[in-house]
Amino acid sequence: MKTMLSVVGAVLAISCFAEEKSESYMKGRRMVVSDYSGGKVCIVEADGTVSWSHPAPNSNDVWIMPDNALLFAAGTAVREVSIADKKVKFEYTSQSTIYGTQRLPNGNTFVAECSGAKLLEVAPDGKVVKTVVLTPGDNEKGGAYMRNARALPNGHYLVGHYAGNRASEYDADGKEVWSAKLPTGVHSVVRLPNGNTMLAGADSGPPGLREFNPAGELVWSLTNEDLADKPLKFMTGFQILPNGNILLSNWVGHGQFGKAPHILEVTRDKKVVWTFNDHVNFKTVASVQVFPKKGEKLDIMNVH
Repeated sequence: MKTMLSVVGAVLAISCFAEEKSESYMKGRRMVVSDYSGGKVCIVEADGTVSWSHPAPNSNDVWIMPDNALLFAAGTAVREVSIADKKVKFEYTSQSTIYGTQRLPNGNTFVAECSGAKLLEVAPDGKVVKTVVLTPGDNEKGGAYMRNARALPNGHYLVGHYAGNRASEYDADGKEVWSAKLPTGVHSVVRLPNGNTMLAGADSGPPGLREFNPAGELVWSLTNEDLADKPLKFMTGFQILPNGNILLSNWVGHGQFGKAPHILEVTRDKKVVWTFNDHVNFKTVASVQVFPKKGEKLDIMNVH
C-alpha cells in the first residue's frame, strides 16, 4: 500500500508540473517543503517525486543551507540536519512553540519563540547569546502571538503577529518602530530589496499577499479577487524568485484539506504559472524553498 501511494503521489505531482508555462521559474527545479500536518520536511525533485524525508512535527520554517543541510523549525525545536546522512548538526529546544528560524551571517541561529514572545540568537553550541522580549501586553495571546519572524541586516526584527493582524518591525531592544495592519492574521513578513515589506495573510480574514511601503501604505496585493477559482486558503511561507515571480505556500488546514494547490508560482501581474498539487504525500505545506542552480548564491536573509 505504501508503494502504491508513493506512485500515485508522484503521478499527481508530474501532472501539475506538466502544466508549466514559459513564464514559470519552477520548470526543472528541486525544492524543499515543510509539511506541518504531515510532520515532516521533504525534498521534492523536478518530476514531483519525494527523494528525501525527515520527521519534523508541526514543521514550519525551512531553509536550504550552503553546506548541504536543511535548517527547520519543528514544534518546540529548531534543527539543522545533514541531507547526506541525516545527522543533526544543530539543535535548540524550547518550552515555547517555534514557527520562525533563520541562520545569521555570523553563524548563530535566529529563533522566534511564539508563546514566549521572545526573539533569540542562539550560538552553534545551542546556548542563547541574545534575548529580546517583545511587548509584554501581548504575551497572553500565547500560541497565536506570532508566526514567522526575520532578523534584518540593520539589527532590527520583522515579526508577523497572527493574533494582532499586523506585522511589526522592532529595533534591537524590542521597541516597535514600524507596523502595518492587515484584515487578517499575518504569518510571514519579508523586507524586500526596494525597502518595501511583503506580508502573507492567513485565513482569519481574506488570505493573500500584501506589500507595504516604508510609510505603511499598501502598494500591491494578491488576493482571491485576483485569481480564478479563488485558490488561496491560508498564506504561509513565500520566496521571491530570481525572475521576479513569487513562490508561495498555501496551507490547506482548517477544513481545507485537498481543496487547493499546496504551492503556487505567481507573476507580479497576478498570473498563476505553476502549481504543486500532491495531496497524497503531503497534507499542509507551510514553507517552501527552491534549491539554487550551480553558481547561484543562497540568500539566507530575505526568503519567505
